[in-house]
Amino acid sequence: MPGGCSRGPAAGDGRLRLARLALVLLGWVSSSSPTSSASSFSSSAPFLASAVSAQPPLPDQCPALCECSEAARTVKCVNRNLTEVPTDLPAYVRNLFLTGNQLAVLPAGAFARRPPLAELAALNLSGSRLDEVRAGAFEHLPSLRQLDLSHNPLADLSPFAFSGSNASVSAPSPLVELILNHIVPPEDEQQNRSFEGMVVAALLAGRALQGLRRLELASNHFLYLPRDVLAQLPSLRYLDLSNNSLVSLTYVSFRNLTHLESLHLEDNALKVLHNGTLAELQGLPHIRVFLDNNPWVCDCHMADMVTWLKETEVVQGKDRLTCAYPEKMRNRVLLELNSADLDCDPILPPSLQTSYVFLGIVLALIGAIFLLVLYLNRKGIKKWMHNIRDACRDHMEGYHYRYEINADPRLTNLSSNSDV
Repeated sequence: MPGGCSRGPAAGDGRLRLARLALVLLGWVSSSSPTSSASSFSSSAPFLASAVSAQPPLPDQCPALCECSEAARTVKCVNRNLTEVPTDLPAYVRNLFLTGNQLAVLPAGAFARRPPLAELAALNLSGSRLDEVRAGAFEHLPSLRQLDLSHNPLADLSPFAFSGSNASVSAPSPLVELILNHIVPPEDEQQNRSFEGMVVAALLAGRALQGLRRLELASNHFLYLPRDVLAQLPSLRYLDLSNNSLVSLTYVSFRNLTHLESLHLEDNALKVLHNGTLAELQGLPHIRVFLDNNPWVCDCHMADMVTWLKETEVVQGKDRLTCAYPEKMRNRVLLELNSADLDCDPILPPSLQTSYVFLGIVLALIGAIFLLVLYLNRKGIKKWMHNIRDACRDHMEGYHYRYEINADPRLTNLSSNSDV
């Protein structure tokens, strides 16, 4: 194909010329010593055959079902239903696309080759139905800079997937960009452990990703971020957490991300940013923050954030941020609010109001049923209460009688004499 790798005729002619030259040399030797010609040919022919067949694969070969361009150093094996990584990848490859396949499992050393893929810099495995990535899956790729695992249902991401099978002795990963968008597995495939914890463990194991500059974790349904998720990623410049379900950033520290330039928090469930988070973001010298499409709750807890928004320049598009709750503040622009607008009236969202109304109806119904049961059993209840009253009266009369005896000395002596 044009621009593709050539595979056959020229290389085959070269091997044929080499074999002919060897035979000519053998014939010249045999003519000079006729007595040993038969034995020389019989011993040399097998060696020639093995030498020709044992040659290493050509460096410019192209795997079946793939498209190769040696000029662009690119191999594309896209939508080919591959179940494993091709074993005959050309050594020149720098950009490898394995998207849209059926890989399922990426084992340890999945890209180990002889000669090694020493120049592979960009690897795209998105949309290949990867369910499991094992420890050391990306070992033996010394030049790997960009890795895309997006749109794979990763139910099992090994903590050592990026650091090597033995994190204590492995060299730091060369990765600069790691894209993990939309990797949350279906609920029926999720294991007992936390999905957020599984991803964070892979990011932090062995401190292998300290050189990472770009990290994308969008569309993963994250409800929270573990406290130390960013502790060992000091080189980050771009962090994408958009389109998740984050409700708070209270326990996440951005303090050590001194190189961070873009922080994307759009389309989450954030209600307010507290003072600690605001101070950390303000202290980052190059940061730009994106906060669109979050359900901001405009009550008294929002006062500090509104003041910060009016003073800071780090929030991009801050004039588009509006209130979602309470109802009376809906669609109010945050920058236009003042302290008088922000109170903490117990006004609940309509969904919660409906829930409380329904709860009240249920409790009223239960109370009505209870009263009805009491009414239907009123005679039995009345008799039961009379019995209790009589028992209590007899008991009290007994106590009263004993008290009178103890209080009157004469009755006390009479009681003692009668005992005698």
